[in-house]
Amino acid sequence: MDIGMLWFDDQSASTPEKIQRAVSFYTEKYGRRPTLCLVNPATLNGGEGIMAGVKVRKARNVMPDHYWIGVDESKNPSAPRQRQVA
Repeated sequence: MDIGMLWFDDQSASTPEKIQRAVSFYTEKYGRRPTLCLVNPATLNGGEGIMAGVKVRKARNVMPDHYWIGVDESKNPSAPRQRQVA
């Protein structure tokens, strides 16, 4: 995933609840459901899997209490990627 929405949530809710809020917001804002959420391993506090209907993976480049959510391009080959030429 190259492009996504960064969601911050440090409330006392569970991780699946936080991801559900992020999925709902993303869906309403962008008009499509996300398919992937990258989470710091410390925030994830457990295994990867499916939460709130999206695949959740560990990513050390995402800060704790942040959720990088979007569409996994490798699962959507019909959307051609444009290259920028300098």
